[in-house]
This record gives sequence, structure tokens and C-alpha cells, in this order.
Amino acid sequence: MLEILHIENVAVIESADIEFSHGLNVLTGETGAGKSIVIDSIGAVTGSKLSREIIRKGCDAATVSASFSLSPEAAEWLDQNDYASDDELLISRKITSDGRNSCRINGRPASVSQLKDLSNCLIDIHGQNDGRLLLDERSHLNYLDSFGGFTELLEQYRCVYAEYGRLTEEIEALQVDDLEKSRLSDSLSFAIDELEAAQISPGEYDSLLSKRDLLRNSEKLTENIQLALETLDGESDTNVSSLIRDCSYYLDKAASISNDLSVCSDKLGEASFLISDITETLRDYIDALDFSEEQYNALEMRISQLSRLFRKYNRDEDDLISYLDECHDKLDKIRYSDVLLEKYRAERDDTAGKCLSMAEKLSEARKTAAGILQKKIEEQLKDLNMPSVRFYVDFSAVEKENGFDKDGIDRVRFLMSANAGEDPGKISRIASGGELSRIMLALKNVFSEKDPVPTLIFDEIDSGVSGIAGQKVAEKLYNVAISKQVLCVSHLPQIAAMADQQFLIEKSEKDGRTYTSVEPLDFEGRKHELARLYGGEHITATTVRSAEEQLGSAQAYKNSIGQMIIGGF
Repeated sequence: MLEILHIENVAVIESADIEFSHGLNVLTGETGAGKSIVIDSIGAVTGSKLSREIIRKGCDAATVSASFSLSPEAAEWLDQNDYASDDELLISRKITSDGRNSCRINGRPASVSQLKDLSNCLIDIHGQNDGRLLLDERSHLNYLDSFGGFTELLEQYRCVYAEYGRLTEEIEALQVDDLEKSRLSDSLSFAIDELEAAQISPGEYDSLLSKRDLLRNSEKLTENIQLALETLDGESDTNVSSLIRDCSYYLDKAASISNDLSVCSDKLGEASFLISDITETLRDYIDALDFSEEQYNALEMRISQLSRLFRKYNRDEDDLISYLDECHDKLDKIRYSDVLLEKYRAERDDTAGKCLSMAEKLSEARKTAAGILQKKIEEQLKDLNMPSVRFYVDFSAVEKENGFDKDGIDRVRFLMSANAGEDPGKISRIASGGELSRIMLALKNVFSEKDPVPTLIFDEIDSGVSGIAGQKVAEKLYNVAISKQVLCVSHLPQIAAMADQQFLIEKSEKDGRTYTSVEPLDFEGRKHELARLYGGEHITATTVRSAEEQLGSAQAYKNSIGQMIIGGF
């Protein structure tokens, strides 16, 4: 459950702390006051896209943080992702004016994708986009599969379907005419001969370049090493080796008189051995630099050969070695294409049979779930003052040669008949705006029965709804809020009256700046806000009394529901 939401410098909200309660939380206020900013702020901590445009003018950053009570599913996610967990969960997100995001889960850094993943255990936000999805028939199969809980069954099917696709690609690659086979065979054979003759070794090219650089500078290198050797152990009596030997001789005599100098004498002896070792190493190195011009030319030719192959095949050294194996595999497939075609076709036929069998099993499960879904949706719609509506899940076959695709053998679309005696049709053609909102609410309610997410958010679910239908929507939202926390942005007094906690989103101006506040309302505050929802600016004693009656009626409905629950109804 969402307990506390802190908003700082988001659009017109300078600072707000909102403490949500169990049950139904309703946010009301004038259009443009900032209700959607609260929902967007919740979206921010649940991984929704966030633009730096939301930052309040004149501020460097916007910050949103949210405190949740820890559900079992969220606790499991934290454990699996190595985040410390306690009885509470704190998520924060900050966006700066340069567009950078900083996300934290229980104080530790997190990515936006992790916020989105974790939010699946916390919140389900229904916005206007969900209504568009309901109108998009391509999404209907996903709705049905979600209701039926067919995720595992669908994944198993898609695994087999992926193998079917792979075999189909293999067959298509082998189905070329004899002329094309001959051309490909000649091309591959030439590449194999050329690359095998080149005998490319891993790391060879870089080694050749290093060796070439060394040879190009061998004269300077030799000169400097010779000078170093002359200094270390040349014919002059002032070379380093002679000087150290003389110094060692005198220091040994001094050490025989004073034991305190024995350490210095020993270290000088070690230095003498070290100088001798360096001298031998330099002599060996300079002997190894004795390269001929022929060797240098061979080196250049090999580098040129490899460079040409890199350009020709547009591959680097390691890729050319892999490409040689790839050419061998392709050539073998061409040479034995008839045998492979027979093998792949047999495997594909077998896999197609498995796909059809699994898809038919999935289809049967879908049709069973569709019958249950139809009944549940119609029951919900009846509660939402749409008693004559008939909801249908229409099945048709996949129009493909093999009869199936990645989703199985079914095409699914939701149809409805708004009035008794009318034929079912597309929801987009049949449903009005208010009916669409209620259908979406009905779907959400049915799906929430199986969804462990503890918090549901409805943004403008009352769009196009009024009168008796509005009262039915309010009652339905309250019924959902008995088992889940519900947050709802609304303009309907019926929904506001049904709230367990009501917040007023109010905009004001001060010193030329706009400020939005979010305040919880007491009973008197709710009466006046409901009166405003009824009568606008012209609030009279009559509208206030009507608001008070509405709150009383809502409480009576809540009490009746509570008695039903206690009585086991």
C-alpha cells in the first residue's frame, strides 16, 4: 500500500506531503489545479518516462519519493535483487535540469527499469491510455491471457514456435536453384582456400605491427643501448661498473672499522650484481636486434596481406578465423543440401505438429476463460447500470498457411451489444465515452481479483459518466477498495462522497508565482467541496445541504456493505 508521497518542485507543486489511507482515496479539484501532477509523480517512482520539463521553473531538480508498506511480492523482489528490506519500502527519484535521473530503493541506487519492474508488485495505474488499449483489438488477446493466467503455457508454446521458425529459416536458406548453389559453392570455396592459405593466428596482426615499429626505430634503439652499455661497462675507467667496484672496495674497508656501515656495504654489493645483470640483458637485447632487410620486407608483406583480407571481408582478425569456420559450415550445407532439406523438413513437420497440439490446448483454455470472463464482465456492467449490455469474446482462426503464429491459433476480439436485441459489434463503434469508462472499470475489477498488486489508481475513470451511472461507478470503486487501496482522480460528487479519504488539489498565486497545494479534507471541508462539484462557483445553502445528504447516503451504503461482510453475505 502507498502510505506517503512526497513531491518537491514538480511543475506547479513546490512541496507536498500526502498521507494516503486504506480504502478509497479520492483527489478532487478544479480542472488544471494539478491533480494529474500527483498521478504523474506516482508514475515517476514506478518507472514511468519523465521529462525535465516537469521541473518547476527556476529550480535545478524535481524530486519524488514514496513510502510503501511491504507486500510479500515486493519483499521477494527486494530479496532477489539484493536490496535490504524491512517492514517499509522507500523509493525516490530525482531528475535534474540536465535530464539526469537518480533513483533509489531503500537508500541504494537503482535504475529506472528496476523501478518499473518493482512497481509491478506495488501499483496498477489506469489512465486514459488503457481506454485506447481497450479499443485496440490487437490488445484483446493479451487481456484474455492475463485473465486466464496463461503466461507459463504461452511461454512453453512460444519456445516450440521459435524452434519452428528457426527450422523454417534453415529450409529457406537451403532452397536455392542449382545455378545459385554453384555460385555460392565457388564463392565459399575461394574464401576457404584464401583464408586457409593465409594461416591467420589470433593476435598476430598486433604483434606484427609492434615488431615493425621496433625495426623502424632499430637504429636509434641500438645507438641508445650502446651508449647505455658504454656508460655501464665501457672501456673508460669512469664507467658505472668500475666506479661501483671502487666504491665497494673503500666501503668494505670502512665497514671493517665500523659495523654500522656493513648494511651500506651489502647494499652496494647488491647494486653491483644488479648493474651486471642489466648489462647482460642489454647485450642480449642488442644481439636480438640484428634483423636483415629481407626479414623487414617479409614483415611488411605479411602486414599488407592481412590488411587486404580485413578490407576485403570487412572483418577483423578474430572474425576472419570465425568466418572460415562459418564458410566450411555453409559449404557443407550446400554440398549436402538435399539430405539436410529432408532432415529439416521432417523436423519442422514434427515441430509444427507440436505447435498445433500446444496451440489447440491453449485455445481450449482460452475459450473456457472467455466464458468466465464474459459472465464476470456482464455482472460487473450490470452493477454499473448497464444491465442490457452483452459482452462477447469473439474467436477466429489465424489466417496463415500453417494455421498458427507466435500467439497460437486464435484471433480474439471483444465485442459488445449496448442494448437488448442489437447485434454485437466493435467496442469502438458501440460504446460511448461513459460506457467505455465503465467497461474498463469492469475489466480492471475482474482482473484485480487475481492480481496481487495492493494499490489501484484510476485517473479520470468517470469520464463521460453522470447521474445514476456515476453513483454505480462510485459504489463499484468502494467495493474494490474493501480489499485493495484505491486512488482515484474524479470530478464526480458521487465518487468524492464515497471516499474514505478525500484530498483537495487547489491552485493559488503568490508574488507572481503559481502554487498547488494538496490538503486532506475533514467533514466540513468535504461538504463544501462536494457543493462546489454540484454547483460550481454558486454554492448555496441548498447545495451544501445536498452535499451533506450525499455524504450521509454514501456512509449508509458503506455501513450496509460492512454489515453484509460481517454477516458473511
